[in-house]
Amino acid sequence: MGKTIPRCLQQLDLRKSVVGLATGAGAIYLLYKAIRAGIKCQPPLCSNSPICIARECPVPGERALPPETPAPKASPEGRPKGLAIERERHGRDSGEIRRLLNSLECKQDEYAKSMILHSITRCVYLLEAEASACTTDDISLVGEMLDDKDNSVKIQALNALKAFSGIRKFRLKIQEHSIKVLELISTIWDTELHVAGLRLLNNLPLPDYVHPQLRRVMPALMEIMQSDYVLAQVQAVRLLSYLAQKNDLLYDILNCQVHSNFLNLFQSSQPGSLLFEVLVFAERLSEGRNSGHYRAVKWHYNEQSLHEALFGDESRLADRLLSLVIHPEEEVQIQACKVIVSLQCPQDLGSRPSACRPSHSYFKNGE
Repeated sequence: MGKTIPRCLQQLDLRKSVVGLATGAGAIYLLYKAIRAGIKCQPPLCSNSPICIARECPVPGERALPPETPAPKASPEGRPKGLAIERERHGRDSGEIRRLLNSLECKQDEYAKSMILHSITRCVYLLEAEASACTTDDISLVGEMLDDKDNSVKIQALNALKAFSGIRKFRLKIQEHSIKVLELISTIWDTELHVAGLRLLNNLPLPDYVHPQLRRVMPALMEIMQSDYVLAQVQAVRLLSYLAQKNDLLYDILNCQVHSNFLNLFQSSQPGSLLFEVLVFAERLSEGRNSGHYRAVKWHYNEQSLHEALFGDESRLADRLLSLVIHPEEEVQIQACKVIVSLQCPQDLGSRPSACRPSHSYFKNGE
């Protein structure tokens, strides 16, 4: 044999170590090749991959800018201004919104369209100058997404239109989609869609030609207000408060049917944000019905109407208001007091001290 047993074992262990090191080095090398191949992979100009506002151009692994787009200039420190928002801060157009809109024109699946619209929304808020440079055709392109079969695309399109509505020159164009937005809100029961659509409507001055459609969707708006999703409730009440100031819509709102437990919206256990908006709504309804213009007509209401729930002889609104006067949130307290005053003082007589007198429908003498 010529070799001792301990020496053979020692050589065997050494060979195993060498094999192990070689195997480990091979695995690391394969991992390196995979990572490098992934980095070198470039997505096509019209791909389904979401596009991020925090794009750095150019860096390894990033798509090159189109030939007509100049490369970013170097900053005084020698580093390129890579972020789109940083480039705009230095007075340069990053072209990010334009790239996103061009991508939206390409054939995309629902997920890609949703993500592109989401990125457009972020860019409009963050890149004000670039957003202002868009055209009404761009607004129309985003508006076309409201007809998509996927609800998530509709929601993101509503959010993008809401972002663009902050730019004055686009408001008239976005108003053209008001009827479509009202249709979506009234026919699709999706809380996220309700919130997105109502936020858009609350950010727009609604033209008179939309009023007929508003009358048709009034029951849906009232249902959303009585739902159990606070964000949608708040947006619905805000819209109804705005509409309550329109003389030709006031009766339609007051005669709208509500649930028997409608006054639960005035319970102190409700979120303060919702309570405040509901109280503003009640104040505007009270002021509207007490106006000389409205009182000149003899109106008739159905038994389950909003008018009867708030202002009918059997209403318990007074009790709810008195409990809110001691609400922990000051703005709720103040608004509850405003509603009480509006109930006691008709708007057209409120300027005369003797005009404020208790009404048997709300507060008994001495309360």
